[in-house]
Amino acid sequence: MSSSRPPDVRPSLPDLQPTFLEPLVRDKRVIVCCGAGGVGKTTTAAAIGVASAVAGRKALVLTIDPARRLAEAMGIPEASRAPSPVPRAKLATVGVPVSGELDAWMLSPEVVFETMVRRLAGDESRVEAILANRLYQHLSRIIAGMQEYTAAEALYTLSTEGKYDLVVLDTPPSRNALAFLEAPRKLSMFLDERVIGVFLPKDAGGAKKGAIFRAASDLVERVFTKAFGEGFYKDLQEFLGAFSGMFGGMRAHAEAVRELLSSDQSAFVLVTSPEPAALAEAGFFQEKIVELGLPFAGYVLNRSWAYTRGFVGPEEIALPPGAMEHERAAMRKLAQLADGERWRAQRDRDLLARLRMEAARSSRAHGERSGGAAIATPHLGGAVEDLAGLAELARNLVHLDNA
Repeated sequence: MSSSRPPDVRPSLPDLQPTFLEPLVRDKRVIVCCGAGGVGKTTTAAAIGVASAVAGRKALVLTIDPARRLAEAMGIPEASRAPSPVPRAKLATVGVPVSGELDAWMLSPEVVFETMVRRLAGDESRVEAILANRLYQHLSRIIAGMQEYTAAEALYTLSTEGKYDLVVLDTPPSRNALAFLEAPRKLSMFLDERVIGVFLPKDAGGAKKGAIFRAASDLVERVFTKAFGEGFYKDLQEFLGAFSGMFGGMRAHAEAVRELLSSDQSAFVLVTSPEPAALAEAGFFQEKIVELGLPFAGYVLNRSWAYTRGFVGPEEIALPPGAMEHERAAMRKLAQLADGERWRAQRDRDLLARLRMEAARSSRAHGERSGGAAIATPHLGGAVEDLAGLAELARNLVHLDNA
């Protein structure tokens, strides 16, 4: 049996200073992790979930990123129709108390949308008519933003149903995440019966009234029939006809999603790395978050060398007076490597200072809705591949060690 001790991520250690994330993992209902691809966003989201569970909360990590590292690190099935719990035995090894729970889900838009249909339709025959329609599986091609909307729908449903204290969302790379943030508003604009009505059959609740409306409907029918064939347009009419009456509920839910994401119950965290492209993306996305009126909490500079944590240079190692030349040559090479380490550490400290200045500037300009914080996580020497690694990252996310 191994005698190694699992990393201690309990957020009550007296010698460590809490970061801006520490109150978030304890108090918020939603934390959204954004950033460019390849910066460790999925791993950071998972570690935030671990930190919340260690704090005794019931947390869910929800990812719409196609990467499978999260499932591998947390020991959950890659394909599931519902969130899967991390086994209690695994959680106990990283200090999660009995009151804490951690679930994770690789989000399936098809499952989320089907669940929404069943909730809104209220009639099994109507549900079956929708699910049996051949256009159902291709809905994202018919209505722009539907896939992103289902992610927002899942986030809202899972964060408000009462099972979880905190839902942590790992978004796609930042430019796609913008579509996720704006999907509720865009879909709400589309789901207007005045727009949908031109596609509905003429006998669908008497929606088509007036000569102008009938002319528009006839024009749409001719164009679609000529472009896609009569069969396609008929399927489209049947599909939207089955949905008629549900659009009001979908629109109301879309507005509720936006209200939740804009509220003080949510927080947006930007994850970046020291790479110039990632930093540029982070700056772009931070501006967009503030522009959309969303609560920006701060930056996480991931996989950095900003904290040396007791680094000792080779110049502090004294060779004996009779040391051989090859020993002295080895020390000179070590000195060169140490200089490189110092350069990286200073670079990342400068980057961290810059991020803090940017966050503080935004905070002054936009008030408390824009956070003024930035932290750095250490480079752990490779990809985090197990729960113990996530727990170590969690400890560094919620407590600052300036050593």
